[in-house]
Amino acid sequence: MSWAPDSSADPAGGRVQDSTDLNWVDRFCPPWSRPWLRLSRADRPIGTWLLLIPCWWAIALGGVYQGWAWSDLWLYVGCAIGAFLMRGAGCTWNDFTDRDFDAQVDRTQSRPLPSGQVTPKGALIWMCIQAILAFGILLTFNTTAIIWGIASLALVCIYPFAKRFTWWPQVFLGLAFNWGALLLWIAKTGSISLPPVYLYLMGIAWTLHYDTIYAHQDREDDALVGVKSTARLFGAETRKMLWLFTGLAGILGLMAIVTAGGGLIALLGLAAFLIHLSWQAAVVDIDDPDHCLRLFRSNNVAGLFLLIGLVLDVWI
Repeated sequence: MSWAPDSSADPAGGRVQDSTDLNWVDRFCPPWSRPWLRLSRADRPIGTWLLLIPCWWAIALGGVYQGWAWSDLWLYVGCAIGAFLMRGAGCTWNDFTDRDFDAQVDRTQSRPLPSGQVTPKGALIWMCIQAILAFGILLTFNTTAIIWGIASLALVCIYPFAKRFTWWPQVFLGLAFNWGALLLWIAKTGSISLPPVYLYLMGIAWTLHYDTIYAHQDREDDALVGVKSTARLFGAETRKMLWLFTGLAGILGLMAIVTAGGGLIALLGLAAFLIHLSWQAAVVDIDDPDHCLRLFRSNNVAGLFLLIGLVLDVWI
């Protein structure tokens, strides 16, 4: 079996259904590279943002805790590169394990594996390439951070299977996607402490919020193929649960800032973050997949509000 993509399986350019009109992969990248970049979801960058932002939160909160250092610049840049690579590796693994499910769901049938743009063997090779490159970035951090980074692989490996055995796969996504809050705090400060634990738990509450909205796109198809999600679990009670997750994120974020010694500007950033989540909870239409996707994509704005507050709190 060849590991290379089958160009004949890509007659219409192979664009993935839920990618944006202006995504850089389909507009600017050479045709041979597009199936691989689509497999990494580089054409849908919101996931990279959602993986990266908790890392940046941790660096900024660490600055609030113990002050800014020039080495923080590399932490910001290094974890951005690492987040891009590890999100790509994780999505490749996810799509490899879900390829049979994806072939039965309208929104995901156009992904590279179910559409035949990439072979399963090719996907595994591509996953390893990305993971090895990300490991090279991790090796520039301190030893404790390297160990914590390696430990995160267990969560990455388990997550794609969670929807098969629990109604709460979004919890496993939150555990994996927010691990960077712990990792980058350790890379910044050298050890674990209470503020990043609160930050990590806040991130999990945030993930439950945004990924429940996201999962409503596939609610009916998931029911047909037997895939579990919080969207199916909550159903008509989704709005109430979104308010609950927003409240939990607020309490945990407050505890993270207070225990790190943060001030008013950091708290204002948290307030802006919570206002954005509250707006999502207030306006969400769980029966409109396009609306759910737009709300989901807006979460990078919410996360950046808090990041700006934390960064300014270090400097002002």
